[in-house]
Amino acid sequence: MTVDAADRRLRRARQLTLLSLATNVWTTLLLPGVGLAREPDPRRLALGVLGLAGFTAAQAAVLHAAVTPWLAGRDRRRRHAALAVAALLSLPLVGPVAAGAWPTWAWLGASLVGMSPLLFRPLPALFAALAVLGASAAVTRVTGGPLPTALLVTGGVGAGIAGVTWLQVWFWDVVVEARQGQAARARLAAAEERLRFARDVHDLLGHDLTVIALKAELAERLAPVDAARAGREAAEVRRLAGSALTRVREAVHGYRAVDLAEQLAAVGEVLRSSGVRCTVVPPAGELPAAVAADLAAVLREAGTNVLRHSRAGWCRIELSREDGLVTMTVRNDGASGAGPDGFSGGLRGLADRLAPAGGSVRAYAEDGVFHLVATVPVTA
Repeated sequence: MTVDAADRRLRRARQLTLLSLATNVWTTLLLPGVGLAREPDPRRLALGVLGLAGFTAAQAAVLHAAVTPWLAGRDRRRRHAALAVAALLSLPLVGPVAAGAWPTWAWLGASLVGMSPLLFRPLPALFAALAVLGASAAVTRVTGGPLPTALLVTGGVGAGIAGVTWLQVWFWDVVVEARQGQAARARLAAAEERLRFARDVHDLLGHDLTVIALKAELAERLAPVDAARAGREAAEVRRLAGSALTRVREAVHGYRAVDLAEQLAAVGEVLRSSGVRCTVVPPAGELPAAVAADLAAVLREAGTNVLRHSRAGWCRIELSREDGLVTMTVRNDGASGAGPDGFSGGLRGLADRLAPAGGSVRAYAEDGVFHLVATVPVTA
């Protein structure tokens, strides 16, 4: 899965989840650190610091991988393997630290139990937690510490950390699935629009192409026996082909009648399905077909800009009619993103399209809000 890096809400949710998961790292550093502070042997202290640093680095890498769904599976497996190696090495390195005075490794065991929801499914996670409990008991027996205390720390504290970790990961998974659903809805809306356009083109061309094919076949049969009639049929084929070409051009460029209200509703739905709060204010009354077609083209370009070029959280689309001018204003709060500028190809194309009708289009950012304003003259 690929997560859109421009999605601010998803990025914030990821940062919040990482921050909450970082409590595991503090548990790993702080409480075993008490054991390091109580260790009188410099050699054991140095080895303990080495083991704790390696374990913490591997743990942080696994926590980061848990909220990085676009990370390659091979890299994820490497991080998990590094944590397993660091945990095994911590037994001889950290286990003897503050022997009998502080359950140093038991706190590392609690961190391992707490991370089990990140590493395994529920049943394997339970078996892994039992294995860590066994390791904690073995270290405690070897170092002469109190066994009940070690088991309480590793099992009890570890279970609490595991519950919190599971909740954090569940929250992150829900956020990612919701974002994927929004993206899927946006793709579906775009696909439905393409299908609608395909049906329109089929309706435009289906009949004309059928007639052209029949008349071309007739002209072919008449050519050897009635050249004059064959020529007339060929001329009719040329006329029909020219008419079909004109209709296709009108459809592609939007010069045929356009239901602007339908276009407004469709663009608004696509934006909402992509997580953008969208408000649409339609024009008062009907607009001439040519004006509606021009504004529909502006609307499609504006919607594309909001989706592709900005980090908008809200968008407002408003049409007003006053003093012989229809004005479409599209505003969104994505001005801080990589939005289109005045030399954008899309905006330049819109300006070229509106110019013959005396219209204009301009784009600018003001107070963090991106504005796209298009005006088209309209007769009363």
